[in-house]
Amino acid sequence: MSRLFRFLVAFLFVVVPVCAQAAPRAPVVLAAASLQEAMNDAATAFARTGHPRPVVSFAGSSALARQIEAGAPADLFVSADEDWMDELAAKGLIRKATRSDLLYNTLVLIEPAGRHSRLSIGKGFPLAKALGGGRLALADPDAVPAGKYAKAALRYLDVWNAVKAHIAIAENVRAALALVERGQAPMGIVYATDALASGKVRVIGRFPWQSHPLIAYPVAQMARSSNPEAAAFLAFLKSPRGKAAFRRHGFGTH
Repeated sequence: MSRLFRFLVAFLFVVVPVCAQAAPRAPVVLAAASLQEAMNDAATAFARTGHPRPVVSFAGSSALARQIEAGAPADLFVSADEDWMDELAAKGLIRKATRSDLLYNTLVLIEPAGRHSRLSIGKGFPLAKALGGGRLALADPDAVPAGKYAKAALRYLDVWNAVKAHIAIAENVRAALALVERGQAPMGIVYATDALASGKVRVIGRFPWQSHPLIAYPVAQMARSSNPEAAAFLAFLKSPRGKAAFRRHGFGTH
């Protein structure tokens, strides 16, 4: 075996593992179901800057928070409300210094496309009568942010008691949207961005901003995450280019 050959073999044994270790690892992001299109666009835009494309999993914020509590390997969490992020913070599962409100949203009342209900959203509006014996599609009002906001709005408008026995409960806001898209529920309450993402529903009206708590989407890096790509993606989401990806889908940003 020549001296040069032995040198090349030794070089490969030393250099190849170092290069493999240095390869950037895609960050794992757990994001609220209502962020599907916008977050995927942001992840694609981030990858175009030379970074590995984030691996994004979508579900209701409550389900994602429980996955994190159970040890799910996540780098970033984007919740659809503050409460679930607060719970993770109280358990020391996020890096508090990385937490901030990333996005904002509003609530709308929807029906299947092709229908033309005339209903003005306000105090005591006749929502129960408008359902015509059908059910109102909501994300779980006791656990999922979109459902909790909807319940708060209906209570503020003094119509919750009239409709609470006629709720079709869905596991997340996209599941509630699907019930209306398929005509399985004559009406539903979802985020404005969900309605914008669907060509199968019509917006009847928008709920007054004062009828429910501010719909903010906090983001944070997980305490156990050491992936530098997570911090890079978080910085990108807060950048003008990242914010533009969300605004295209109807979200409000700072």
